Amino acid sequence: MRMSTRRLLRGIALISALTLGATACGGSDDSGSDRKQVGAGDIDAALKKGGTLTVWAWEPTLEQVAADFEKAHPAVKVELVNAGTGNDQYKALQNAISAKKGVPDVAQIEYYALGQYALTKGLDDLAPYGADKLAGTYTPGPWNAVKSEKNVYALPMDSGPMALFFNKKVFDRYKIAVPTTWDEYLQAARDLHKADPKAYITNDTGDAGATTSLLWQAGSRPYTVDGTDVKIDFSDAGAAKYTEVWQKLLDEKLVAPVTSWSDDWYKGMGDGTIATLAIGAWMPANLSSGVKEGAGQWRVAPLPQWKAGEKASSENGGSSLALPALGGNKELAYAFTEYANAGDGVQTRIKAGAFPATTADLQSEAFQNTAFPYFGGQKANQVFAESAANVAPGWSYLPYQVYANSIFNDTAGQAYVSGTELADGLKDWQDASVKYGTEQGFTVKK
Repeated sequence: MRMSTRRLLRGIALISALTLGATACGGSDDSGSDRKQVGAGDIDAALKKGGTLTVWAWEPTLEQVAADFEKAHPAVKVELVNAGTGNDQYKALQNAISAKKGVPDVAQIEYYALGQYALTKGLDDLAPYGADKLAGTYTPGPWNAVKSEKNVYALPMDSGPMALFFNKKVFDRYKIAVPTTWDEYLQAARDLHKADPKAYITNDTGDAGATTSLLWQAGSRPYTVDGTDVKIDFSDAGAAKYTEVWQKLLDEKLVAPVTSWSDDWYKGMGDGTIATLAIGAWMPANLSSGVKEGAGQWRVAPLPQWKAGEKASSENGGSSLALPALGGNKELAYAFTEYANAGDGVQTRIKAGAFPATTADLQSEAFQNTAFPYFGGQKANQVFAESAANVAPGWSYLPYQVYANSIFNDTAGQAYVSGTELADGLKDWQDASVKYGTEQGFTVKK
């Protein structure tokens, strides 16, 4: 898997090196003066004329969205294709783009992966379709992930504002208070492991997404991107906050050496030996289906803060729908994307368990008052919605973040399996990412 991902990203980055005038999400962009505007009349006419629309996505809630869209527009046929999850789909998409054949009209792309496609002009700018008018529709984190100053490269489909999921039964058993700061979290880890040497506050064997999310919340901004000019620096004050606490957790062996999404991970959450997860708001469905024995035991709390009294949060996961530049049926493709991500399709997906990126839904009384039987009747969406509103601004991903994440365990991840200090591991990750970007034609500073 890792080798195929590397080959994929080399292909993408090599294309990037040939398009130095292109732009990345969050960087400089085209003036937009020569872009043809697409009016509502053009989209209505396309819907009446109809045609077949090919959508590549792995998100299961889109199945009902596609069926509803076809019902509303009988002349349109939506072919929903699961070309793989995440990296598997990106490989297939890049192969199709390279061959200039079989490129889908719409593609699901995670936020952290958008930059590489935007930089190579692999995605249509959706602003001419009116997407730039939707800024107020979405919460800040997802919206900032899909747009630059003048361009909109996708519409947010969901989001992952972070929260602390915790096993209340375990915390109550050992009379441990739910931590509100990371220092309190560290002490809770000590108290729990002392009370039960088989129990751990959490698990971690090195995860790029979890690490960047916690760095984001801590105020670290390691990536600065302006087109093909990139800066990578893991030595800021925010990174120091994160490494100080996490290094103590590792040194004191307070973290379960269990890999997330493994059988042992699910088992640990079910039997109480893994007591918390700091993760995105999309997690409830995974707990209810994968950790059924934990029903009624788990609860949700705001993410611990790096400074008492603050309310900073960050995103963990989430994806968008974009229009590949070589795809067809542009008006139909945009109509479906807007329907799924800003129209009636949003409610359809929420009812099926998706976590929205739309502000109105997050703030609605019905959404916030939803009781979760798994969490003992807790109205967990209130915690998630507050987290979404408090996502710290200013975060950027690399235009080759997928590649960078693929080498995390060879660099920063060594802190979890060897004597490497976490700060040194992040420096190794920085150096390897700088080297790769420079080799591919980016101007990279550190």
